[in-house]
Amino acid sequence: MLKYVNAAGRQQELVGRGRDCAERTFFKIGIINVNLNAFSKTCGTMVIAGLLGSAAITGVPAAAQTAAVPTSNNPLGIPDNFTIVGSENPNDRAATAVVNGYVITGTDIDQRVALITNASDAEVSNEELQRLRQQVFRNLIDETLKIQAAVAQELPVDRAQVEQTYQQLAAQNFGQNPERMDEYLDSIGSSPRALKRQIEGELAWENLLRRNITPFINVSAEEVNEVLRRLEESRGTEEYRLGEIYMGATIENREAVIQNMQRIMQQLEQGGSFVAYARQFSEATTAVVGGDTGFLRLETLPVQMADAARRMQTGQLVGPIEIPGGFTIIYLIDKQQVLGADPRDALLSLIQISISFPEGTTDEAANGRIEEFATFVQNLRSCSEAESARTVLGATVVANDEIQARQLPDQLQNILLNLQVGQATPPFGSPEDGVRVLMLCGRDDPEDAGAPTFQSVMSTIEEERINKRAQRYLRDLRNDAYIEYN
Repeated sequence: MLKYVNAAGRQQELVGRGRDCAERTFFKIGIINVNLNAFSKTCGTMVIAGLLGSAAITGVPAAAQTAAVPTSNNPLGIPDNFTIVGSENPNDRAATAVVNGYVITGTDIDQRVALITNASDAEVSNEELQRLRQQVFRNLIDETLKIQAAVAQELPVDRAQVEQTYQQLAAQNFGQNPERMDEYLDSIGSSPRALKRQIEGELAWENLLRRNITPFINVSAEEVNEVLRRLEESRGTEEYRLGEIYMGATIENREAVIQNMQRIMQQLEQGGSFVAYARQFSEATTAVVGGDTGFLRLETLPVQMADAARRMQTGQLVGPIEIPGGFTIIYLIDKQQVLGADPRDALLSLIQISISFPEGTTDEAANGRIEEFATFVQNLRSCSEAESARTVLGATVVANDEIQARQLPDQLQNILLNLQVGQATPPFGSPEDGVRVLMLCGRDDPEDAGAPTFQSVMSTIEEERINKRAQRYLRDLRNDAYIEYN
């Protein structure tokens, strides 16, 4: 919803690219869970005594229940020694982990899982839901470590920046009614707080990388010139834009990772959102942009990954593929020629001629009308004659100027790009949705793409190296963390 990493083993050459200690919750096994927001917003230690669960009060001498006298420090006159009777608030969930003192609760996991499942058209099984929860749990731990590290280094995320990003997302999804974002998140079982926490984690990570890694990355002019030279030699060859979901694997967890990837594949094939799954499960930093690698040449990918991509059609999904260091699932978003003009960038002037069918039209009657429609269109000699379809067939005629070919379905792209001006596509559609043709009335072909600039290539190489070090940095944060699991 909202920078870029390559799967292990990749040598990318060109791809054009703190929360403070406040609001913590004290938790300790055997001690009552208490939200400190109501008591303190400092990092001091606070212990609330009490017992979890219900307890019967028996055999307690009345003298022990000494009432306290109300004072300015204790206006309610609550005794110093008391016992919590009854169960906890049923609306509060038990903690699942404490990461360096910060509590991650079951509610946090539920609300983050809701963001994923709502983006999927397929029903999620109970088994899949449990697996999603475990992965989201791990992601929340990493996110917490990033926010804490930013605070520790005096790089906390500005709350105004979080709100600004949140409002931008709301505007993108709800246009003139961004306030509907809160209602929507609540309606799917998530919350504005959950999404803002994810935004905070991403911004905190950017702050950390900007301080600790980016200044120490160096790229020489010789390296950039070598990339430019190889690009020029590759002019006209194809480059691919992929979506990737990468998971690292070791000998010990190899089978478990394969099973996880296979389950993700099943969900994606049943209509799950690739972007949502990539954001939550991919261990590549492209996860933050939904797994989008941008355009790259297959020579920069691991051999196994390149071989699979070379055989794919746009929109196809393949995986899991074993590559050095782990496994990946790839989705072919698009492909184009290196430094060449892509015909799909051509701007087309089209006239759409369509006919509809009254409810209850028989198949025989519909087929006859479609045949008549096809014959009429074939006899048209120019776009100026298209208007006659209104009177002859009762058709609807609409002009569409400056339509980029790539905006159309793949099948229509191929047909239209092979037409001459004045020609039309075969009829397409159905009696239920209407049948139409597109007539080509003009075409402006794109110019050849120029070579990327020296600075853009340098930025890409820098980003590649930043991302590799970022993975090692996150591993160090995990190793140094103190995590208690419930």
